[in-house]
Amino acid sequence: MKNVSMKLLAMLIVILAISACDQPAKIMKAKILPLEDFFKNPDKSSYQISPNGEYYSYRAPYENRMNIFIQKRGEEESIRLTSETDRDIAGYFWPNNEQILYVKDDGGDENYKLYGVNIDGSNLVCFTDFDGVRTQIIDDLQDIPNEVIIGLNKRNPQVFDPYRLNIETGEMEMLAENPGNIQGWMFDHAGKLRVAFAITDGINTTLLYRETEQDEWTDVLTTNFKENVSPAFFTFDNKNVIASSNLGRDKSAIVEFDIANGEEVKVLYENDTYDVEEVNYSRKRKVITSASYTSWKRERHFFDAESEKLFKRIEQDLGEYEIAITGTNKEETVFIIRTYSDRSLGSYYIYDMNTDKLDKIVEVSPWIDENEMAAVTPITYTSRDGLTINGYLTLPKGYTMETAKNLPVVVNPHGGPWARDGWGFNPEIQFLANRGYAVLQMNFRGSTGYGKAFWEASFKKWGLEMQDDITDGTNWLIEQGIADPERIAIYGGSYGGYATLMGLVKEPDLYAAGVDYVGVSNMFTFMKTIPPYWKPMLDMMYEMVGNPESDSLLLSEVSPVFHVDKIKSPLFIAQGANDPRVNIDESDQIVEAMKARGVEVEYLVKDNEGHGFRNEENRFDFYRSMEAFLAAHMMK
Repeated sequence: MKNVSMKLLAMLIVILAISACDQPAKIMKAKILPLEDFFKNPDKSSYQISPNGEYYSYRAPYENRMNIFIQKRGEEESIRLTSETDRDIAGYFWPNNEQILYVKDDGGDENYKLYGVNIDGSNLVCFTDFDGVRTQIIDDLQDIPNEVIIGLNKRNPQVFDPYRLNIETGEMEMLAENPGNIQGWMFDHAGKLRVAFAITDGINTTLLYRETEQDEWTDVLTTNFKENVSPAFFTFDNKNVIASSNLGRDKSAIVEFDIANGEEVKVLYENDTYDVEEVNYSRKRKVITSASYTSWKRERHFFDAESEKLFKRIEQDLGEYEIAITGTNKEETVFIIRTYSDRSLGSYYIYDMNTDKLDKIVEVSPWIDENEMAAVTPITYTSRDGLTINGYLTLPKGYTMETAKNLPVVVNPHGGPWARDGWGFNPEIQFLANRGYAVLQMNFRGSTGYGKAFWEASFKKWGLEMQDDITDGTNWLIEQGIADPERIAIYGGSYGGYATLMGLVKEPDLYAAGVDYVGVSNMFTFMKTIPPYWKPMLDMMYEMVGNPESDSLLLSEVSPVFHVDKIKSPLFIAQGANDPRVNIDESDQIVEAMKARGVEVEYLVKDNEGHGFRNEENRFDFYRSMEAFLAAHMMK
């Protein structure tokens, strides 16, 4: 339910529409860039390195779909390993030096299948060719080159059983039968299944543990789902676990946890303001290296002097950008480095510790000139009931907070909703800014990373206080004099699409237009059509969102489809026909209701997409349509 990044699509004719508008001079000085520059597939991305460090791999377009390529270090020629033409490869990894494994779904149904291919392009095989079954990667077992652990909901669509897959023979062994409440499995450094995560009584979570795979499972800790311990990996003696925990505290901290007895041993790192949820380690040196959290951008705490030294070395050359280490060889001497910023998708580099050489491999999107992009600035405002709401404001190039006055604005609430917006390059935000719009993003209550209380403040507040946070941000922008009150649109995907609909319902005079991308319109039908593997978490959803029976009045109040009589502003809706999370019926309902009332609504459906448009040509269509729609209603 995280985040899953929801993107929209726009339109060429608006270049003429914008140039014909009476816009301030500084907007007109911005170079209008082709729509495709923002939304086409990157040249090359998703770089990884082989365990022996001899090859690196990447995804790149082949017939407009992202496929896998491999290249030997020091050589110019590359080999294309896959030839998928219907759908992008969603993700991949190296299980050993001879193979690559990848996952792909069909038409956006999110029923991912696992494939393998040799690094010379031979022996392409689908390991999980089962209809209607979703494959999870549970553990890549880096120390066991011919095995991986996967999860399949083949036996029961609602739950995933763990399997040990031999990628040489294709043989699979079920390691445990999910009794119906297990939501996750964890393996130790020897590849043994030792920990499970269960939902009990619908809203409680239980950690289960066993000393060996021959032992029975033991319940070691049960908490309400609002409190949790999230183990990341075993300590190097395979005794305790390193975890993120908010037991007895508001902000999650990195702790050592006695998994056998269900007790925290010690706090390793915590932050008073933000959840610390990510922790990393060196597999070779067997030390914990760093923890990270997100304030307005990512921040790190180092446990290990060698890791801190490595980052400082890279920062000597690349310090003007954000830096992420995205891969390393088994010896941890060769590293793949990714850079990015708010105005750049960045580049990939390879750093060889033995030679102290840092070489640039490729720019991700070389056609984008970061000097033509807009800065993304962190902002805060106060909600009507006193909460601090953090967010980001992107102004068209040439403007500052001091000089920006009466601009057209797109308010962009994020999806999730239990996710958050962050600082970095966002193609659609930059596209909108390039077209002359200021863009406001906010981490409304319920957004993650700000602690337990801020998250819980969203429970049963869809369309209520959560929506008020969005409204308060919009009004704050008007009060600053930045937003033209007559030219404000609201747009979002998934929960952000829902928030768009509720914004038009609750504030019919605030927004000049709305764009809803795969958003929920009816809370009752939404609950009935969720994917089967969400159903074990349904009681949690009821507590967090509302129960269709006991909270029927609440859910009626916050279902936009029942309140279309309040909507005055024109609406554009986009939907994938195969969406497993927000069924197409959610969009069909609101479109039908709008048309019945004679309110302007445009509707774009893509038959080969799901929860978000992956195919390049569909992204182009969507953003072209969105661009024309916004221009027609905002650039008057």
